[in-house]
Amino acid sequence: MFSRVRILASGLVAAVALSVLAAAGAQAGARDKAFFDGVQGQWTGPGEIVAGKYKGTKFTCTLAGSSLNGSGMELDGSCRVGIFKQPMKAVIKSAGRTYKGKFLDGAQGKGLDVISGNVTGQKIVVGITRAKLNGAMIARLQGKNTMTVTISVKVENTMVPVIGMNLNRQTDEIAVGAVD
Repeated sequence: MFSRVRILASGLVAAVALSVLAAAGAQAGARDKAFFDGVQGQWTGPGEIVAGKYKGTKFTCTLAGSSLNGSGMELDGSCRVGIFKQPMKAVIKSAGRTYKGKFLDGAQGKGLDVISGNVTGQKIVVGITRAKLNGAMIARLQGKNTMTVTISVKVENTMVPVIGMNLNRQTDEIAVGAVD
């Protein structure tokens, strides 16, 4: 009898724990969804490579942001340096309690893999990797129509920013007037 009660109690504790974790995940999911929904729209703005071989190179990006049903995001478009235009795409999707995805075609191609991630308020931080390169991308919504993106790589034990972008949401200006 005692062992049945213990098994029942253990099962009840596990069920309660799972319910609490599910509720916490649902709350986190709702907060994450708010961030991903905030990324939707057309974004454009300047960026600069701030470290490495191409330090000082300035570029301009035009990206379409979309929410993946509130469980991730996609930025798709291009960046231009002078007359050269490079396709740019990032996909970040929910993977349990973290995020996975890729930039361009992922680490198996010419891009990067997203291997982890966390949304906090109006900011997402994702871990990125390619071969021996490890780093992070931080995207922060600042107000309704501004997003900053910083990509840093790990050099020894220090994260070094290498790319920075300041994007603005393109909004349609609608003339409003009165009819006399």
